[in-house]
Amino acid sequence: MSDIPTHLNLQGQSFLKESDYTQEDLNRLIDMAIDLKQQKQDGEPHNYLQNKNIALIFEKSSTRTRAAFTVAANDLGANVEYLNKNDLQLGQKESIRDTALVLGRLFDGIAYRGFAHTNVETLAKYGGIPVWNGLTNEWHPTQSLADFMTIKEHFNTLEDLTVTYLGDGRNNVARSLMIAAAILGVNIRICAPTALQPDTETIELARQFAEQHDSEVSIMTDPHSAVKQADVLYTDVLVSMGEEEHFEERLDMLQAYQVNDELLQATGKNDTIFLHCLPAFHNTETTYGQEIAQKYGIEEMEVTDQVFYSDSSKVFDQAENRLHTIKAVILATMG
Repeated sequence: MSDIPTHLNLQGQSFLKESDYTQEDLNRLIDMAIDLKQQKQDGEPHNYLQNKNIALIFEKSSTRTRAAFTVAANDLGANVEYLNKNDLQLGQKESIRDTALVLGRLFDGIAYRGFAHTNVETLAKYGGIPVWNGLTNEWHPTQSLADFMTIKEHFNTLEDLTVTYLGDGRNNVARSLMIAAAILGVNIRICAPTALQPDTETIELARQFAEQHDSEVSIMTDPHSAVKQADVLYTDVLVSMGEEEHFEERLDMLQAYQVNDELLQATGKNDTIFLHCLPAFHNTETTYGQEIAQKYGIEEMEVTDQVFYSDSSKVFDQAENRLHTIKAVILATMG
């Protein structure tokens, strides 16, 4: 087993949103994740956190986040207890503060995936142990860390790159991507209809970081202009969890933002990659996709099947990297 990485001084800290961290912090977490990925591929044990116990509090369903936290903790030697919304009285018969005070005495770390960002902040404030945000309505920092790890693996650098996000610019993925890019010095373009653009406060915060790190933040409405010379095209589902009643409206607003071969070619580059946080609705191989096809006559939504499975698509590298970046976050804050 290799020596425990010591180049990060984040022990005892929580990982709630990107803006809490410096460019150096995020870069080092990415580099640590790349090192840990290599250790796993080489079959090298790295169970640095034996006898530690981690709680996973999940109020929202999950595939990648839950699996990544579970495998990451197991690889590091820690024990995991999964707690869904029916296992806890979180905010119902017991306050989040009281829950934090209890769990902080029983566990060594808490992963939270849920709704209001104030919930994860309360857990972190009163738990007395590291708390990691696996997704809230406002932020998705473990996702953006995996995104930029994937980008760095492909291009061997983050310098002088441009990422274009197309779709709902208000959601947690877009907001986290924008802030993380600005901190890391990556040019970021959010391309969305005017009604679905990020809030002014988040744009201003991103531009403050971008000014510090010599990058640009652009808010655009025209997809073909937004993708020119972009190194990365990124999209997400048309309708976020909890907003399904707006599906038809979003479909009308976002059809022109679909990532297809024409849009990929419009970048003018041969090495542009495609990213998606998943799940993606690119065919009718799911019951959801079949229902949408029957109701609206659409078989591909935010991305076409051709692009999703193309050589340009790095979505499954990106999904795997959720494991390695989450492992880096756990180790850096608990190690």
